[in-house]
Amino acid sequence: MPSGPDAVLTPAERERLAALRSAESLADLVGLTGEDTAADAYVSAKRAWATLREKELAARPAARAFPGERVVVDGRTFWVHGITHAGTPQERAYLREHVGRLLDGGAAVFCEQGIRSMHFADLDSVREMDDYHWAMQRYEALSAAAHPDRFPDREVSGLLDDVESLASEFRSAVFSLIDSGSDLYGETFERSLGDIASTFLLREEQLATGEDFESFRKTRRASRNPDELAALQRYYAKAFLPQPVEREWLRRHDPELEVITHARNERMADYAVAHADAAGEIHLLVGAAHQPGVVYYLRQHRDGERRLEDFRAFD
Repeated sequence: MPSGPDAVLTPAERERLAALRSAESLADLVGLTGEDTAADAYVSAKRAWATLREKELAARPAARAFPGERVVVDGRTFWVHGITHAGTPQERAYLREHVGRLLDGGAAVFCEQGIRSMHFADLDSVREMDDYHWAMQRYEALSAAAHPDRFPDREVSGLLDDVESLASEFRSAVFSLIDSGSDLYGETFERSLGDIASTFLLREEQLATGEDFESFRKTRRASRNPDELAALQRYYAKAFLPQPVEREWLRRHDPELEVITHARNERMADYAVAHADAAGEIHLLVGAAHQPGVVYYLRQHRDGERRLEDFRAFD
């Protein structure tokens, strides 16, 4: 008989979740969902995945004091902790407390690029990965090859950047307005409005990057109260399909965005495995939206489906 999280799923649900978990392409989703197009299959699979993962995750034991996902690779224990990028004093104090305890216990701590300078600039023992530099090098090469005449002058480039920034600011403003009304209208009404706003404000590629109202809401709460980080991590764990599918979707709609989002998950997992030279556990601090992807690639290393032959240090 199934036990643990599997016990809350019916045999048919376990089979369907396993099939979705093994998907490696949008074509796989078409076959699994019976939809006519890859786009319809992607949306349908996301709904089914979210429902099934919600049931599975709800049956897990209570989160640890410093929540994260554990993966053992070649006898080495890796923990991946999803955090926010808000840089609030509350989260900073929380992280420094837990990271200090880990370091005192002999663990190695790696950070997504940018997190160390935000919270641990004075701690040489906290190491920063090269994921962002690595991604930007590839982003620039990809952008130049795909759009050699895209930005004939800096004024045009700056204008496009401004438009994107304004769109992001407008989305955040709308989400903030909805979120601020929760005390007055209640969370059910708030989430309904948030779902409507997400439908109208998100582009197709953002379906794969987790920028909807619920992620905004949970991120804001976790940045002010780090005890909510476990809830934020659970949200992203059910928001993203397996990495090959999300990355293919993004490459179809915005290949440059794929390089600076999900591709970095692969890089961080490889970097951590390649540099895991400490005697104790290895802890990775990454943005919560990156956590499921980093875990996915660590599990590939665990299962012998990924090798480090192609890994090289950023130069």
